[in-house]
Amino acid sequence: MDAITLLKQDHKTVEKLFKDFEQAGDNAHVTRRNLVDRIIEELAKHAAIEEQLFYPVTRATVPGVEDTALESMEEHHLVKILLSELDGMDPEAERFVPKVTVLMENVRHHVEEEEGDYFPKVRAELGRNDLAELGDAMAKAKAIAPTHAHPHAPDTPPGNIVVGTVAGVVDRVGDTVSGFAQGGFDVALDLIARILGNQRPRQTATGSPTTKKAATQLRQKASTATTKASRARAKATNTGKATTKAARSGAKATATSARKGAKRTTAAASAGAKRTANTAKAGGKQTATTAKRAGTTTRRAAARSSS
Repeated sequence: MDAITLLKQDHKTVEKLFKDFEQAGDNAHVTRRNLVDRIIEELAKHAAIEEQLFYPVTRATVPGVEDTALESMEEHHLVKILLSELDGMDPEAERFVPKVTVLMENVRHHVEEEEGDYFPKVRAELGRNDLAELGDAMAKAKAIAPTHAHPHAPDTPPGNIVVGTVAGVVDRVGDTVSGFAQGGFDVALDLIARILGNQRPRQTATGSPTTKKAATQLRQKASTATTKASRARAKATNTGKATTKAARSGAKATATSARKGAKRTTAAASAGAKRTANTAKAGGKQTATTAKRAGTTTRRAAARSSS
C-alpha cells in the first residue's frame, strides 16, 4: 500500500468515528466515551507516522509543500492538545461534547487541505515505487506508534522518532525499542537520499541541499537522542525500583506497627475484661452479703413481732 492510500484510509476511519459520535444520543455517555477513546488512538497513531516519515520525506523531495507541511504540523499540535484534554474526561462534563466538536472541525479542515492540495503534489512528484516504499515504512511505524496524544513531545526528526517510539511502547505497556527509532530515522534518510538520487536535488527545510555529510550529522543526532532516551528510561527504571523498595519498606513497617498495635489492643482488652470480671465478682459478693444481712434483720424483726 502506498503512503497516500494509507493516510486516506486513516482519514476515512476517523471520519466514520466522527459520524458515529454525532449520531449518538445525548444520553449515550458510555458510547460517546468509547468512540472518543478510539478517536484518540487513531489520530495519535496517524499524526505520529506523518510527523516521523511522511512530512520529513516529502518536505525534502517535493517542491511546493513546505508551507502546507508546516501548517499541518501546527494543526497536529492543536489537535493533540484537544486529544490529551479529552483523554479520561467525564463524558457527562459540560465541555466534553463542545471539545469533541472543535476537534472534529479542526481535523476535517486538516484532511480537506491534505487531500485537496498536499497529497496531489506528492503523488505527482513521487513515483509509485517511492510511495510504496514510504507506505511500507509508515505501516511498520504505525504498528508501534503512540496510542495517546503527547502534545509536548517533539514533532520533527530525530526527536519525534525517538520519543514517539518510546511513547508508543509506554502507551502499549511494553519494552523500549529505541533501536527501531534509529532504524526508522535511517529509513527516512535513505528514502530522501534515493529519491534525490533519482531526481534533481531539492532544498531541505533549512535551505541547504541534502548531502551525505548532512545525512551523517542527522544520524549522529538521532544516535545521541536515542542514547538520551535509553538513559532516561534507565533512570526511570532505577527510580521505579527505589520507589518499589521504599513502598515495600513502608508496607513492612506499617504491618509491624499494626501487629504491635493489635497486640497492645488485645492486652488492654484482656486487662479490661479481667478488671470488669473482678469488679462484677466483687459487686456480686457485696450484693450477696447485703442481701444476707437484710434477710437476717428481717427474720429477727419477725421473731420480735411474734413474741
